[in-house]
Amino acid sequence: MRKVCCIFILCFFTCITFAQNVASVNGKSISSKEFMWVYKKNHAGIATATYQDLASYLNLYLNFKLKVTEARVMNLDADTAYKKEINGYENALKAQKKTSPKNIEYNFIMNEYREGVLMFNISEKKIWSKIQDSEAAIEEFYNKNVNAYSGKSFDDVRGQVTADYQQSLENEWIKTLRTKYTVKVNEDELRKLAKL
Repeated sequence: MRKVCCIFILCFFTCITFAQNVASVNGKSISSKEFMWVYKKNHAGIATATYQDLASYLNLYLNFKLKVTEARVMNLDADTAYKKEINGYENALKAQKKTSPKNIEYNFIMNEYREGVLMFNISEKKIWSKIQDSEAAIEEFYNKNVNAYSGKSFDDVRGQVTADYQQSLENEWIKTLRTKYTVKVNEDELRKLAKL
């Protein structure tokens, strides 16, 4: 009886905890507070959003979190240059004295910066470096998709082809990450956050 009671209590607290989270990536929770802070920050402080607005933005945010997860798996967060950059930013933030390390917004700002740098670093390795070193791959992409460029020559649409090739690599990478890592969305919490 005691074991059943303990299991029930554990499940109850797990459900309550998940209810306060909008999603998780590879077991790491994304709190509703964090998600709404990022949403408002990137939407000029607008706090009202429909379910569809939030769901679309959450999808983008999950892609971001998947890249950060991959960067951590590759130990990019243990890199000396990364740590130095993060420490420098944190010292500059503390020097401004606009927000205190005890403030929740401070934690969100630092987390956003840490993860932003990780996302930049992993994207550099996985996508951007491939584009810089792949003239032949870009031309091959053009040849496979020549109809999309209205018969214009490669030289005429090189910039667009490069951007499309980058997006293609990005889409494939995200698809791979979504297969590799578990993503869970708390639809009920997302609906609670939506303001119709």
